Amino acid sequence: MTTATDTSTAAAASSNATAGKVITCYAAVARGPHEPLVLEEIEVDPPQKMEVRLRILYTSVCHTDLSAWRSEVPEGERAFPRILGHEAVGVVESVGEGVTDVGEGDHVIPIFNGECGDCAYCRSATSNLCRRYRVDPLRSVMRSDGACRFRSRADGRPIFHFLNTSTFSQYTVLDSACVVNIHPPRHLKMMSLFSCCVSTGVGAAWNVANVQAGSSVAIFGLGALGLAAAQGAKVRGASKIIGVDINSQKFIKGKAMGVTDFVNPMDSSKPVHERIREMTGGGGVDHSLECVGNPQVLREAFLSTHDGWGQTVLVGIYSTSQLLPLHPMELFDGRSITGTIFGGVKGKSQLHHIAHRCLQPDMNMEELITHELPFEKINEAMQLLADGKALRCIMHL
Repeated sequence: MTTATDTSTAAAASSNATAGKVITCYAAVARGPHEPLVLEEIEVDPPQKMEVRLRILYTSVCHTDLSAWRSEVPEGERAFPRILGHEAVGVVESVGEGVTDVGEGDHVIPIFNGECGDCAYCRSATSNLCRRYRVDPLRSVMRSDGACRFRSRADGRPIFHFLNTSTFSQYTVLDSACVVNIHPPRHLKMMSLFSCCVSTGVGAAWNVANVQAGSSVAIFGLGALGLAAAQGAKVRGASKIIGVDINSQKFIKGKAMGVTDFVNPMDSSKPVHERIREMTGGGGVDHSLECVGNPQVLREAFLSTHDGWGQTVLVGIYSTSQLLPLHPMELFDGRSITGTIFGGVKGKSQLHHIAHRCLQPDMNMEELITHELPFEKINEAMQLLADGKALRCIMHL
């Protein structure tokens, strides 16, 4: 298996030889729920109109990939075989007709929540959704023609796409609205995390919760999302950042990321929200961020906020069909609850600012990368995340 290079020179040379042609490469294919990913040869078609073909340099595993692999998302078994993955950084190999904002050799970040720049959503200052290119877990084919750009080399059968990105492959094809140029191309390993976890976590603290200096924050779930949110709250000057997790080992990493206090729900029979209220003088926190995707945890997060102005932000992905665990009257005392996709960040127009700020020394985002492995060990990377032993495992292709 060939490996990627970080230089745009090599990428440009490759593009001269392969533009407009079918590329044969390796991908980690999910053949079925819970089945180990299979590293196999695939064929990747050239990009069509308003599409981009990327050479992936680095990719990582997110819990959303695990959920799709386990069929915990609505589309279920019909979306297999599939190429998962949505956190990555790569180089543009070639572009389709009409693409003007990126070109061959550009270093880019793929994003699952695209931005066309023209629709009412993209023009809105209050939303980061896009009418056409927003995240859609049910979509498994390209928008332009309803076809796949991936095929099995062995039998010629199509392989489905995932979250507008499919980064568990040496080459992938995306809508141009789901590609963000990097200027300049530095910190490539870290840049891969801006496809999801860093942008989502920090954005939830900055854009959605709008944490202010002196405020108090409770973060439920100290995975990569939660820790990125903690770092965002710290930089905003939050006076108290309470981390909640059933794995006390994460408290060490949490402290390095700005968490000031910790609660392990398993340490006491007292409800977490009562413990948090005691830690905040009886009132509760100004903001709670639920980064787990669990309805019971969501209720504790909601009840941990201060009446009159407390705000709960849903950051985690919910695979259950259970409705909100709230009574409507519980909203009458001034607490609020809201959700977020991609941290409220508009990918193509705002991600540059988020990335520039998060790569400053005071943000300490390198703490999120706990493991590095070659792409051939992707199943090991999946297991490390599933076992709670990794925050982010970066794989180089």
